[in-house]
Amino acid sequence: MDRMERGLLDMSFMDGVISKAKSEVKTIVLPESENIRTILATAKVLEHEIAKVVLLGNEASIEKLTEGYDISGAKIVDIYKSDLMDDYVETFYELRKSKGITKDEAAVAMKNPLYYGVMMVKKGEVDGMVAGAINSTSNTLRPALQILKTSPGTKLVSSFFMMDVPDRSFGLDGLFMFADCALVENPTAEEMAEIAVASARSFETFVGKQPIVAMLSYSTYGSAKSEMTQKVVEATRLAKEKAPDLMIDGELQLDAAIIESIGRSKAPNSAVAGKANVLVFPDLNSGNIGYKLTQRLAKAEAHGPVIQGLAKPVNDLSRGCSAEDIVNVVALTCVQAQRAPRRQQE
Repeated sequence: MDRMERGLLDMSFMDGVISKAKSEVKTIVLPESENIRTILATAKVLEHEIAKVVLLGNEASIEKLTEGYDISGAKIVDIYKSDLMDDYVETFYELRKSKGITKDEAAVAMKNPLYYGVMMVKKGEVDGMVAGAINSTSNTLRPALQILKTSPGTKLVSSFFMMDVPDRSFGLDGLFMFADCALVENPTAEEMAEIAVASARSFETFVGKQPIVAMLSYSTYGSAKSEMTQKVVEATRLAKEKAPDLMIDGELQLDAAIIESIGRSKAPNSAVAGKANVLVFPDLNSGNIGYKLTQRLAKAEAHGPVIQGLAKPVNDLSRGCSAEDIVNVVALTCVQAQRAPRRQQE
């Protein structure tokens, strides 16, 4: 059994996600076919029957990378020979002409595999896209924001990490969602509330358990007052207003949010304190630092970032990702795709 196979079996959260992905197989496009990690991930996704895969690229070039790997089940699309190109160009032009784009500019954009891949998602040719192994986050998400836009009832695209902590006494048997750790730099109170509600819904989607959401600050229940803490107080109020069915509370310090004895001491009347499994950070500094500290010092498994709020799923990879990471994000994207129609109906 190779390292990737051991990883897929050992990670309890991802094991559940992969099982869900396999229960209703979706089709995911991978536009970065010139990278060996994408090829190895494709082979593993197909071997484990996690998803169907579409690779964008030149067939001869891809074949040079596949020696020793079986990707015979993947569909290869050469966008320069695509019968759909004219339709995709026209669709993109119609979407963006109000922003000043010309037909020629639309044609150039559609020759970019990232734009072509997102258009495949929009048109329903595939169910989702995963990219970012060789592209920046901005380059990966720009086409998604321009073509797919946000899902109905959603104003903001944000992200989260699923953190699987070895100490099972915290969170949901060691499982947490951290948001937003990758996209929204300094959210307003309204945006922080949006992130909280979206993250709670995502937790329900991926974990199938009740989200318990803590709005984090350096203060608990007014132990300190400043512009920063008041933002979190207001965000909590707005989140409760938006989603009165959810368990959301704040402002809470991290220890009060996840340690029952401290939660009882600092916020004795809170239904969330000491029990939180969804942690919403007040800004990208604290969120990014927090997830990396947890990953490195607590030796937690970090899965993400997963993008939430788009009309259809597109997910970004770290440029330092492994093939195993790509497999996992493909599985996460499949689960999002399974839930996308239901979310749109709701």
